[in-house]
Amino acid sequence: MKKPSERRRYVRTEIPLKVTVRLGERVEEVETSDISPIGMRFVVGTKLDEAETSGKVQLFLRLPTAENPIRLAGKIAWQRKVSLEDNAPYEVGVEILDVEDEDKNIFLKYLCDLLYRIYKQMP
Repeated sequence: MKKPSERRRYVRTEIPLKVTVRLGERVEEVETSDISPIGMRFVVGTKLDEAETSGKVQLFLRLPTAENPIRLAGKIAWQRKVSLEDNAPYEVGVEILDVEDEDKNIFLKYLCDLLYRIYKQMP
């Protein structure tokens, strides 16, 4: 159940999925912390330079049920250090702006099946 102050429109599922993040020339291999049909969160070693591409990122999400990566277009919604240490990694929230047409059904079916399994296990 959503908290009254919760702004998310969709439930996010905590699951580690491998993602390649491309921001201009920079490419990072990361794992999701959580994901929904319209966004995801992950951790990177250093802050992403949003100025280079106006915060737009290309994402290649690897699902255990898909042969090829799911191609997504996104925009960095927020970034924050995970601690106050100088070399601390950054947590990044990305809004999913678009999913390639041939990948939409695979992506949404995976999330739907995942949520169904989670809710089915609840008491």
